[in-house]
Amino acid sequence: MLKDFSKLETFLTVYKEKSFSKASKKLGVSQPAVTQQIKLLEKYMDAKIIERKKNGIKLTKEGEEFLRIAQRIERCINGAEKDMIKILNKKLIFNLGASFTIGNYIIPNFINKIKKAIDNDIMLKVDMTRPILEELLDKKIDLALVESPVFLDGIIYREWMDDELILVSNSPLPKYVKPDDLYKYSWICREEDSHTRKLMAEVFGELDIDCTNFDILSVVTSTTALKQSLIKADREEKQIISIMSKYIIDEELACERLYMAKIRGKRIHRKLYIAQLKDKKNDPYIDSVLNFIMNATN
Repeated sequence: MLKDFSKLETFLTVYKEKSFSKASKKLGVSQPAVTQQIKLLEKYMDAKIIERKKNGIKLTKEGEEFLRIAQRIERCINGAEKDMIKILNKKLIFNLGASFTIGNYIIPNFINKIKKAIDNDIMLKVDMTRPILEELLDKKIDLALVESPVFLDGIIYREWMDDELILVSNSPLPKYVKPDDLYKYSWICREEDSHTRKLMAEVFGELDIDCTNFDILSVVTSTTALKQSLIKADREEKQIISIMSKYIIDEELACERLYMAKIRGKRIHRKLYIAQLKDKKNDPYIDSVLNFIMNATN
């Protein structure tokens, strides 16, 4: 049983996350699978090691003893993986794929750090989510960073970062905008197939807002084009707005080239994800990059 490192990883993740459901998201497996792994460990140990509580989990006395053993094994495994990568001395390009917002505005901050961590070059490809995931399936990229999971056979996901979508304009906005006031603006939007457009359609539906009645000036196909179109848009009689990730406009907000607002009573929140091939889940080379990204950005 102790040779089955996946069960040890499950136990350690449940302990770190203090939750079976959070552990399942981190590991990219179902919650019943996590529960089953723990039950198999307890059967092997012939002892209860985790107790579920209303506010999380608690280790039993036997669980505390097993934790020390599991952590010792984890340290040995991590050390062995690092040594293995050094021995292999892979002079390869690590191929990283990302959807537009992540590829253009988040991950470039960490490219050089990742390169140093694995002592190899990084190639970053930026595209819409589905093409990036198709390249992952075709093994043209090693990891994919995306704004929304597309459930395809052979791909598993890990929850990664929190993101928030906000209203943006090239002229000052009130701190909060009433839902009904959204009709009075002119809009620059992403294309219908984009994750942002689909998410906003759901949000507007919840607010009982008919976005087909918006005054749409233009539709663009990337986050960079969206931002530049808004910055350079003429300030007409109707104020021009758009919806963007908070990560896209940090610099523009600071220098007041753009201004932000939120929709009153509605926070537009989403998770970003890291996707990998299921059959590469325990690849030490890929895991080293995945773990570095998870730790560096959290």
